[in-house]
Amino acid sequence: MDPTLIGMLGIVVLFLLLATGISIGMAMLIVGFVGYCFLMGVSPGLALLSLVPYSAGSSYMLTVIPLFILMGQFAYISGISGDIYKAVYSWIGNLPGGLSMATILGCAGFGAVSGSSLATSATMGTVAIPEMKRYGYDPKLATGCVAAGGTLGILIPPSLGFLIYGILTEQSIGKLFMAGILPGIMLAGLFMLTIFLQCKIKPSMGPPGDSVPLKDRILSLGGIWGMLVLFLLVMGGIYLGVFTPTEAGGVGAFGAFVIALLKGKLSYKGIMEALLETGKTTAMLFLIIIGAEVLSKFLGATMLPMKLADHVAGLAFNKYIILTIIIFTYLILGCVMDCIAIMILTTPIIFPVVRAMGFDPIWYGVIMVVVLEVGLITPPVGLNVFVIRGVSGDIALGTVFAGIMPFLAACIAAVVLLVVFPEIALFIPGLMK
Repeated sequence: MDPTLIGMLGIVVLFLLLATGISIGMAMLIVGFVGYCFLMGVSPGLALLSLVPYSAGSSYMLTVIPLFILMGQFAYISGISGDIYKAVYSWIGNLPGGLSMATILGCAGFGAVSGSSLATSATMGTVAIPEMKRYGYDPKLATGCVAAGGTLGILIPPSLGFLIYGILTEQSIGKLFMAGILPGIMLAGLFMLTIFLQCKIKPSMGPPGDSVPLKDRILSLGGIWGMLVLFLLVMGGIYLGVFTPTEAGGVGAFGAFVIALLKGKLSYKGIMEALLETGKTTAMLFLIIIGAEVLSKFLGATMLPMKLADHVAGLAFNKYIILTIIIFTYLILGCVMDCIAIMILTTPIIFPVVRAMGFDPIWYGVIMVVVLEVGLITPPVGLNVFVIRGVSGDIALGTVFAGIMPFLAACIAAVVLLVVFPEIALFIPGLMK
């Protein structure tokens, strides 16, 4: 049988396994191992299965993953999210839709120290939704802004999405982090513009909150010192070349630990919970990475990615039409799968195509992360939406989905702007040493 056909059948079997509910990591591991054995023989397949888990698990580059996850856990314990929200709320909460705008900025701030969209959504939802309910905000706006704002956690660095993409494609994680700064600010601005327009058209959606005296506003800025210290320490160190992204993860985790300690929020129970959650998340991601590595070896043996890249490069279509098809495919996948799983599953196949078309890999990484953000808030899966439904109490799932629709338009606008003006993503990385 033709190896390329075997590769295509393997992908079909992979999606069938995923449809049964098996974890993405195990599905990729099974398909990759069985397919490699079919092509190369049982002995080479067993050798692959014995080497890949060790090489992936002992990789120095992958140590950056648990370090940044641990930083996010300690940041959560320290109460940084509540402090950021209170500070922003005191400055713009009295504007129409101001509480929702404050939520977006709070999500951006917490995303800068957590790196996780789901953690950002859950944390900010717990803080912001009750406050917006108290001021009579429309439930669609109250939940929609938190679900959308939570997606900033995967874009604003340090980001787990950029970490995974950089490891899979062997691109500079430091440059990817820097590439996410301006797009993250731009998307936060688009979300705030979306809120403003909704409240302009229908003022009852977001009544203004109480006005806070100037003295209290200034004092509230003292609450954001933890976020600023962590962000400047980690991103500043990477930008200036003081330390590598892996070292930055260690510095960030220790810094978040010290901040939680100084704020009196650290306890033995809290430390144990942070370590346990870090271990669970890391184990899940490592299984996915090991499975992806085995699957990648199988697909490499079939030559499917290389033939696909050559075929696409030889098409008469404009490369931006092909890029649009890729983006649309990701939007469809995002409706039914987790964004990190999509990235790990598709990158070995799609990335050679992107390189063959001559696109900048750093720029494409930003595009991919933004598009995968959309998957976090699209029906029927929309993991962020389910998180918000869980923390919002009595608000129906349909209401949350209805609330995120205007923000989906903002995400699509961000993708268009990044395609038309790639320098939005590439300007800061171009300044790095």
